[in-house]
Amino acid sequence: MSVSPRTNEYGQPIGEALADWSPRPLPNADRIAGRTCTLERLDPARHAESLVAAHAEAPDGRDWTYLPVGPFASAADRRAWLETAAASEDPRHYAVLDATGEAVGALALMRHDPANGAIEVGHVTFSPRMQRTVASTEAQFLLMRYVFDELGYRRYEWKCDTLNAPSMKAAARLGFTYEGTFRQAVVYKGRSRDTAWFSITDSEWPDRRAEFERWLDPANFDGDGVQRTRLAHGM
Repeated sequence: MSVSPRTNEYGQPIGEALADWSPRPLPNADRIAGRTCTLERLDPARHAESLVAAHAEAPDGRDWTYLPVGPFASAADRRAWLETAAASEDPRHYAVLDATGEAVGALALMRHDPANGAIEVGHVTFSPRMQRTVASTEAQFLLMRYVFDELGYRRYEWKCDTLNAPSMKAAARLGFTYEGTFRQAVVYKGRSRDTAWFSITDSEWPDRRAEFERWLDPANFDGDGVQRTRLAHGM
């Protein structure tokens, strides 16, 4: 049954009232621990060597095609960019540490909008050691849980080049809802980008969280670490 929207004194439809709303805190966590991985605020002194080594295992530069930076001509260039990224508050970059404590990837919270309770995940750079692992999913979950459950944000965004098929697929798998495409939204690396927008809202989060927790449960994996059932958000 449809519910009529609220109206003001002029009979115009208006949005849901948020009488108790207040701006959310900016992200400030330095460490977010999980079962198969841990997120740590990017620190080149601790993370650069292992990140450079992990990414060096890639056979070519295709992992950087749809990112605003990279591929890097040398390990020194990569380290220089990590120094710049670590000094940034927005984006706020996190290294992803595997179960051995080695940094094998990174991602960031960016476009912080505490007044409206919106924030975006981006700069996702997972090395070959991390791609298609349980940790790659758990890292995303840990950041979502921090944003919704600890900071109390209303909206969590994912944006990507519409030509980046793996990123489009990942957004759907992780429970994001496609909202539309901003045509000719960005110029990067000398080319035009149409940007696809995705989001998860706070009203959707409890169901998403429950599905992540079900999938991440060790009981969902056999003795070889192969999933018994897929992550399914009812998309």
